Amino acid sequence: MADGGYDVADYRDIDPVFGTLTEAEALIAAAHAQQLRVIIDIVPNHCSDQHPWFRAAVAARPGSAERTRFWFRPGRGESGELPPNDWQSNFGGPAWTRITEPDGSPGEWYLHLFAPEQPDFNWDNPAVRAEFEDILRFWLDRGVDGFRIDVADTLVKDPALPDVASLAPGARRPWADQDGLHDIYRSWRGLIDSYPGDRVFVGELWMKPLPQMRPYLLGDQLHTAFNFDFLGAPWEAARLREVIDGTLQAIGAAAPWVLSNHDVTRHLTRYGRASTSTRWQPDAPPADLELGTRRARAAILLMLALPGGCYLYQGEELGLWEVEDIPDELIADPIFERTGHALRGRDGCRVPLPWRADAPGFGFGPPDGAAPWLPQPPEWRKLAADSEAADDGSMLALYQAALRLRSARTAAASTAAASTAAASTAAARTRSGDDTLAWLAAPSGVLAFSRPGGLSAIVNLSAEPVALPPHDELLLASGPLDGDLLPPDTAVWLRAGQLRTARSA
Repeated sequence: MADGGYDVADYRDIDPVFGTLTEAEALIAAAHAQQLRVIIDIVPNHCSDQHPWFRAAVAARPGSAERTRFWFRPGRGESGELPPNDWQSNFGGPAWTRITEPDGSPGEWYLHLFAPEQPDFNWDNPAVRAEFEDILRFWLDRGVDGFRIDVADTLVKDPALPDVASLAPGARRPWADQDGLHDIYRSWRGLIDSYPGDRVFVGELWMKPLPQMRPYLLGDQLHTAFNFDFLGAPWEAARLREVIDGTLQAIGAAAPWVLSNHDVTRHLTRYGRASTSTRWQPDAPPADLELGTRRARAAILLMLALPGGCYLYQGEELGLWEVEDIPDELIADPIFERTGHALRGRDGCRVPLPWRADAPGFGFGPPDGAAPWLPQPPEWRKLAADSEAADDGSMLALYQAALRLRSARTAAASTAAASTAAASTAAARTRSGDDTLAWLAAPSGVLAFSRPGGLSAIVNLSAEPVALPPHDELLLASGPLDGDLLPPDTAVWLRAGQLRTARSA
């Protein structure tokens, strides 16, 4: 738990703080009985420094088989006192830590792209590859429906371990998107496809530009990935359209969309600031949460209207904001200490959910249990799930209505596609498999598009109200309308009428 559980000591068991393997198996079975699927997080780039393999490596000698499972190297300098290269940890500070050898002498250094408690595996070692394929089988045999692959683009390193300072401008980082990754994921895909039913790999790929992600999603490796270009896009119509077009053109049918996750400031808070694209903003002024909430409500209608898959981060459906006043002594994220308290880290988006307004810890855990490990704002009482479930105007109600309509539209579009050929149109189209998005004519600062099944989405990101286009029916609105005017930071779903299409995309 040096990094919220992303330092794994045993890949085939459950940390006792969360329960037991037997309970996990029961959870999977209970979820399947409710027609829910369970995807688990797998962390193949690094393990815990308490993992038996790493403890054996530290106890062994330089050049031993145990150390070849990781990246051990002698240091530079007269007596090896300097790290092997200039790589920096994603959590701050050097990406190398020196060990003490079994005889008590200063020893080799090991690589950790994250915290020192998270040594990186050496994926050039066949034993590492075999171990993780066995781990995948272990969980697939217990019925899991897939895996979210943590930092999926960093497993393979350039074996030369070159200094970053020596690279040409714009060169690929020597720990990211290396060619050897494709062989790993092809092997994994063959393994998961050998199991019955639909199983899925979701990659956490922090790749720019977006087309770099495409080779991983062509059908023989990962099924889908997170779209961090979309997550980081500012609340600006032109930039969002650029990211949408780029995603559909680069990725196609596997197009993924996401607004928040457990590593970034919650989008409700981001959208309440002057800079709406910054994932982390040290010393930022307080966010305008009313503005952020209005934009977050519009953003979910934008996202759920797009072709492809959508990822919802726990708590966004309640309208939770980033908790930015956690006391220093309660911060658990290693980023806080590794950056000398310059960055407070990711704990603010990981505060436990409020389930019941009038229960201790807002119902997170049993009534007589310990308090949640991160403090929940008292103001979250009004955002508790039981309170929002009784409020037709809540964020939760908006998400539920949007998801119901989305499912109905998808079913209608599939039926229509099966019964008739798509009519030709002058619309500018971006294709996602056999699905389409057609941009519609709209004022500056407004996004408008139609989808098969009769849905049109209009999102006003400008500073002025705009007139709604002719339509047959208003299906859903993210906020109150002003007669036939769509206010700023508001979105609607319409049943299509005589909507004009854009001349160019």
